[in-house]
Amino acid sequence: MSPLPPGSTIGILGGGQLGRMLSQAAARLGFDVCVFTDEPDSPAARVSAQAIGGSYLDHAALAEFARRVDVVTTEFENVPAETLEALAAAGARVAPNAQALAVAQDRLAEKSFFTQLAIATPPFAAVESQADLDKALKNIGAPAILKTRRLGYDGRGQIRIETPADAAHAYERLGAPGILEGFCAFEREVSIIAARGRDGQVAFFDLCENDHTGGILSRTQIPARAGADIEAAAQASARAVLEAFDYVGVLTIEFFLMPDGALVANEMAPRVHNSGHWSIEAALTSQFEQHIRAIAAWPLGPTTRICDAEMINLIGDDAGNWAAYAADPDARLHLYGKRDARAGRKMGHVTRLKR
Repeated sequence: MSPLPPGSTIGILGGGQLGRMLSQAAARLGFDVCVFTDEPDSPAARVSAQAIGGSYLDHAALAEFARRVDVVTTEFENVPAETLEALAAAGARVAPNAQALAVAQDRLAEKSFFTQLAIATPPFAAVESQADLDKALKNIGAPAILKTRRLGYDGRGQIRIETPADAAHAYERLGAPGILEGFCAFEREVSIIAARGRDGQVAFFDLCENDHTGGILSRTQIPARAGADIEAAAQASARAVLEAFDYVGVLTIEFFLMPDGALVANEMAPRVHNSGHWSIEAALTSQFEQHIRAIAAWPLGPTTRICDAEMINLIGDDAGNWAAYAADPDARLHLYGKRDARAGRKMGHVTRLKR
């Protein structure tokens, strides 16, 4: 694929905040953006040149979308496989590819994929019945976490099992095929954000350190409290994943950093990631621009960190403090244009630069 010239149209599946920031980055590079979303009045659509509203299973609407764009990317990994098949049938070029999305959509497939690449994971087992859960718990032990295989995020679709007694009726409460994962007594969580271009060039952002509240990312600090050997190990794992998928775009892997310095892979996201928002102000190239560069077959940009930084998610009513954040000279405020500040909903973020 030749580099897309400015004036080409980038297609984005999804209308949330990640799509919004991707659209803004694409516009700075001279691209137009067409968003396809099933969400009326979406944050991404309101900052994009074009938008198509419809179901992700509406083949006619997807064919029209494919005609309007030069390349298609996604802002979320849970795109129905049928959507990607319909776009491919309509002649669209999609990056990242369907294989990466399919693996990321299924926790069991994801953990198995990591294992095939010799990337450490928590002990895990498939659970499709209460009997499966009881057997898995005997092998893995408690504490453990029972998770849905698909569609769980930000702490949803998870049941913590502290003792074997907590497993009673847990599969019934989960209500879907699941995976049992052994609990990791980790020291901290870190994430590596990597990008791979169409020419196979790979670039890494500095390792991030993340804090969660109620299963939702609340704070990221950069750099992470981790040595160069740990960062190199995270990069090696990310490179292996990128190359195994022949991946194009930005991809993130979250790890548990154990007390002995070992990294244990928690999950991957084949997209730009919440823990990389700091890069908008604190890196020479943001993760959003990097993703657009990669899918458009441009050279990857430098990922050099300009300064240390801290990113705070604004969740629910937190965004109501926008005036105070806007008055802080060391804060960079990003609001996502969402109409309703519901509990647990990511409404924006603030990045504090440590100069």
